Formats: sequence, C-alpha cells, structure tokens
Amino acid sequence: MASTVRRLAGALHRRPRLRLAALISAPMAWLALAYLGALVVLLVSAFWTTNEFTSNIDYLWNTDNFRTVLTDPLYRNVALRTLGIAAGVTLIDAVIAFPMAFYMARVAKPHSRELLLVAVLTPLWAGYLVKAYAWWVMLSHGGIIDWITSAFGGSSPGFGIPAVVIVLSYLWLPYMILPLYTAFEQLPDSLLAASGDLGARPWRTFVGVVLPLVKPAVIAGSIFTFSLSLGDYLSVQIVGGTTQMLGNVIASNVTLNLPLAAAVSCVPVLIIVGYLLAVRRTGALDNL
Repeated sequence: MASTVRRLAGALHRRPRLRLAALISAPMAWLALAYLGALVVLLVSAFWTTNEFTSNIDYLWNTDNFRTVLTDPLYRNVALRTLGIAAGVTLIDAVIAFPMAFYMARVAKPHSRELLLVAVLTPLWAGYLVKAYAWWVMLSHGGIIDWITSAFGGSSPGFGIPAVVIVLSYLWLPYMILPLYTAFEQLPDSLLAASGDLGARPWRTFVGVVLPLVKPAVIAGSIFTFSLSLGDYLSVQIVGGTTQMLGNVIASNVTLNLPLAAAVSCVPVLIIVGYLLAVRRTGALDNL
C-alpha cells in the first residue's frame, strides 16, 4: 500500500498537468453537475408542456412555452418591468456608492476607514428577510418614513415599484461599494499628482483620470446589483404590493406549470449572459 502511494506521488510529481487535473477534477465535476447540469435540465424542461386537464407534464418536445413568453403581453411587460427595476437599482447604487467609496478610500483616516468598512459590511450579516421586513415596517403607512416625510408635507411611497427599488438598492449597495472602494484605494497617487501638475482642474482629473480607472469596478459592481435585482422575488412579495417581477412569475408557475416557469427562467439567464459577454472586454470581470 505504501509503495503504491509512493509510486502515485512520484507519478504526480513528474507530471504537472496530471497533478493539476487531479486537483481540479473534483470541483469541475461539482460545477458541471450542480450548476451546468441544473441549467441543462432547466432548458430541457422548458420544451415540455403541462397537460391542462391532469396538470401532469407531457414530455413532448415543442416551443409553445417560449412562444407564450415572447408573444404574451403579460410576460413581455413583466420582463421589461424587471429589466427597468434592475437597471434603476444599479444606477442608484452607483450614484450612492461612488462618493461613499471615494471618501472611505481617499479621504477618511485609516482608523475611520476600518470602521466605515465594518459599517458597510454589517448589513450583509443580517438576514435577508429581516432587512426586507424592516423596510416593510418603515414603508407602511404610519411608519417612520411616513412620519418623517409628513413633516414636509409628503408621505411614504407605500408598497409598489418605488418601494421595491428602494429596498433592492439598500440590499445590494455593499456589492457596489466594495469593488469601488478597492479601485479607489489602488488609484496611484502619482497619476493624480501628474494631472494636477499639468494644470488639470479637479473635474478634468476626475473625468480624464479617475473615471476611466474605476470604470471596470463600477461595471463589476453593476454585475452584482443588476443580476441580484433581476432574480429577486422575495422583496417584491414583501414590499411590492401587486407588482410582479420575473422571479414572482417563475415562483408562481413552479407548482402549476413547471415547463412554462422554466421558459420564463431562461429570460433572466439570457439577459445576464448577454450582459457578461458585453462587459467582458472592459476588465470588469477581473475586479470580481
């Protein structure tokens, strides 16, 4: 037994490629089975149909579900609404995260910087449902937002699309701040000094030097905020009122019409794949 182990160790030592293959074969197999396998099953089941009388799945190949998703105004409107909400959340998070990350990385003192990082990361330790229901309490009529805005003649936005955008922007904000913070922290001081020495004003330095260097980080953060918003459905159920997003449509059809739910699931998957392909040349994927 010991000699067999020694021979195997010697063979792996003499063959680096075999050693590498042995190391990554298990995680690659797990990736192929658990992730890619699930995607394949999802895609395949979208070509089946549900019997209207028995509610059983008929394993007959057809494209009826995809035709329904593409032609039915209900699914088209839900897809466009989900896309708009995800884009709005990403834009809001970028606008809020940019000055926060800049202050944390370039202005705050080292000991304050650590405290600010903890403050940004702390919400990630809280439960998703806890945070969503906390916003439900704050957004409800008579809640703290209603109480504050009433002093200025306003009122709480209540439950609907604005509430969904607010809650999702809050939930995913740390995922935009962290890559931006890293980008600002790694920004070479020499470039900023050179820009100032050449007579560039702060705004010109920001547009010509800072923005191009942190652009991949913004896109990296947007991958998180956009994809997470695109697939979310619990927040919509809690604070969305009658609003529906793709996640809700998928969840509601899983038990009633699984093949149709699988076809609807392909929409966010294709959008995310298209987005990743579009941004792959920007270097954003290196910032993940």
